[in-house]
Amino acid sequence: MTSPPLPSPPTTAPARPLGGIAAGLALVLVAVLLGAAAQRITTSQPAIASGTSGVAWNGHTTTVKVTADGMRYHPSSITVPVGDRLTIELTNKDRRRHDLVLATGPKSPILASGETARLDVDVIDGTVEGWCSLPGHRQAGMRLTITVTGTAGQAAAAGQAGAAGHDHPAAPVTTAPTIDAMATPAAGFVAHDATAPVRPTGRLHRLDLRVQEVQREVAPGVRQKMWTFNGTTPGPVLRGRVGDTFEITLINDGSIDHGVDFHAGALAPDEPMRPIDPGQRLTYKFTAAKAGIWMYHCSTMPMLHHIGNGMYGAVIIDPPDLPAVDREYVLVQSELYLGPDGEPGDLAKMQAERPDAVAFNGYVAQYAHRPLTARPGQRVRIWVLNAGPNRTSAFHIVGAHFDTLYREGRWHLRPTDPGAAQVLDLTPAAGGFVETVLPAPGHYPFVSHVMVDAERGARGTIQVR
Repeated sequence: MTSPPLPSPPTTAPARPLGGIAAGLALVLVAVLLGAAAQRITTSQPAIASGTSGVAWNGHTTTVKVTADGMRYHPSSITVPVGDRLTIELTNKDRRRHDLVLATGPKSPILASGETARLDVDVIDGTVEGWCSLPGHRQAGMRLTITVTGTAGQAAAAGQAGAAGHDHPAAPVTTAPTIDAMATPAAGFVAHDATAPVRPTGRLHRLDLRVQEVQREVAPGVRQKMWTFNGTTPGPVLRGRVGDTFEITLINDGSIDHGVDFHAGALAPDEPMRPIDPGQRLTYKFTAAKAGIWMYHCSTMPMLHHIGNGMYGAVIIDPPDLPAVDREYVLVQSELYLGPDGEPGDLAKMQAERPDAVAFNGYVAQYAHRPLTARPGQRVRIWVLNAGPNRTSAFHIVGAHFDTLYREGRWHLRPTDPGAAQVLDLTPAAGGFVETVLPAPGHYPFVSHVMVDAERGARGTIQVR
């Protein structure tokens, strides 16, 4: 888990602080519309037929300045006189990269923060939609609408010379694959190793955390382009004690901006949780002040898309005097929202809370086919983190009682207590652990007792022999 420290991230221009996750969400959802500077320039050139519209150019050009900021375009609506050519001067004032694509074909380059590009739209003869093409940005609200003013008669008269040939080819139809939660993986399938890491002996823990966009099988025969930390979903499990220091170097090897948020640390998020562009790195350092199993995840908006597409993991900070057990496992529950085959997950499905599957450790029902193991009479501890992003987990083992239950930093049951528990219930981002002794050989299924999710793939087995 340890590695030599890496250089500090390159100095970047000051950026708008996140101001906390809640403030970041508010900035995204409540963008203030800025005014557009538009001017209509008259030229002496004769009217000519536009190459992209059935309306002839009237010799005028409208130029509109648009800024991208807070995951919105400002203004988000542009009005152009009929027959005018339109030019958009796009400036990115956000700390994230953006572009602008129009349904009629024109597209700007991808702009880093502070960059400006000129987009020649030509003459349009009706409403045109525009959006940012970076993954998830359009669904998160980066949309722009262009409309034309003037009567239909004026538009028809102006466009008689070039009315033909205005059809645009339809976008190719892509469909998401279907997951069969009862399907059997191929013979060579290897399940994600659920064994909990051994607690390190040192008090300083260094880790390179690389953003990698990889094609992964998420269910038998179904592949998705996952955004990951170190190539796996979930990312690596970190472990330590209260008072330990973690020094994480985030390296963005992906194609879009990403960041990271460690719930185990308590610190101002402005700098360590800021998104970084492809090829950049930053160092995130925190001291674990409290015990528990803590989530970490991508901090880049829309977080729903980044978490829902695989960017999450767990940090275990052992409670003081945590006793040793015979077997110890980590299960991270999450949802899958499939996009087209081999592409990132579908943000619209995430927003509508329509998961295609629910899984432990990133693959549908993998431990039903490759069971966890124990021996009769052994004490088994299972750490569970609910990464969500949307659904509650209700962890239950069929045929077992939990004589130990620890949830969100608090002991709820100990082996000396007279009672027992049947479920560890966790809202999104919550975590804890349970312990049980499985007395006899056999197969002990475990599920999320939200039964629709168990049938979607949130299930497995502990084989005792």
